[in-house]
Amino acid sequence: MKAVLRLIACLVVAGVALELFFVARIAAMAVVDPQSTAFQRSEAFQIAIHQGSGGGWRQQWVPYSQINDTLKRAVIASEDAGFVDHNGVEWEAIERARQRNAKAEELAAKRAARALARGKPVRPVQLRGGSTITQQLAKNLLLSSERTLLRKGQELVLATLLEVLLDKRRILEIYLNNVEWGEGVFGAEAASQYYFRKPASRLSTSEAARLAVMLPSPRFFERRLGSPYLSGRASTVMARMPAAELP
Repeated sequence: MKAVLRLIACLVVAGVALELFFVARIAAMAVVDPQSTAFQRSEAFQIAIHQGSGGGWRQQWVPYSQINDTLKRAVIASEDAGFVDHNGVEWEAIERARQRNAKAEELAAKRAARALARGKPVRPVQLRGGSTITQQLAKNLLLSSERTLLRKGQELVLATLLEVLLDKRRILEIYLNNVEWGEGVFGAEAASQYYFRKPASRLSTSEAARLAVMLPSPRFFERRLGSPYLSGRASTVMARMPAAELP
């Protein structure tokens, strides 16, 4: 029994130590630009395995002021319209995403049954998240990409810490400099140079909207830049951009 209690105590201490580390790491980001994120380190490892040490990697940090406001508005309009108002988590959006995903899984199960009966391959179900920009940043900065309740719970805690310890402008600045925009392409400046051969400060409205639309599935759209869906969705984002409030 004592051994079990010692194990529990060790786990509690380890958990508290981890949370304190996260607090210190996030607090430091108020003045220190993060050199990399957990997601980027994982991707760098994968690129090194498949492409060798000379594999492509594009990222260049630029200050908030050097990122065109059109891109900031486009990303907010596309990813998180209530960014400046929420406290890091939008519970209603999470619930809506849960309901959509439940319906998607139900339809996918029916399609899978029909596909198997016909001897055709089964397409994986596409799930949608209800994550805010702050939640996405929390996950990319410090967590793994696995889908578990424990990881999701930690994401919510970290999102709250980000909102408490950093202001909205800093959160958006770190997000735009680290988010993935293609294989080995991270941050607004690298994406702007990679896709449009210009700095992020000179992006047009349509270019910014196209980049924003790519964010949920950047590697998918990297190979489909001319897709009708991308163009149509970009038009929708452009229509929403005037209402997008910047921090």
